[in-house]
Amino acid sequence: MSTTAQTINGNTGKPFTMEPGSPGSPASSRKDALDSMPWLPCTLTLEVPVVHFTIADLLALKEGSIVETACHHTSDVPLRVNQLLIGWTEFEVVEDRLAVRITEQI
Repeated sequence: MSTTAQTINGNTGKPFTMEPGSPGSPASSRKDALDSMPWLPCTLTLEVPVVHFTIADLLALKEGSIVETACHHTSDVPLRVNQLLIGWTEFEVVEDRLAVRITEQI
């Protein structure tokens, strides 16, 4: 049994129906568009929450300061591209570098 999605065509304003995963579906169109622009820069960020941090704490920061996070050392950390959540990661050490391992893709 197949399901169909009805979407409004941005060019004509008229609805059209497509099969999920078909070549013209929004998901495959986005992937095709991204595949055609591999050089396009993006910002990849990891979010590590710091709770109970105040302006006084900020003003007291100096070289060598240690800021305690709300994460346990085994907690998954959100991974974002251009502020969009794309997955979860965990920290690892590779040789002498800090790295992250992707644990879940969204």
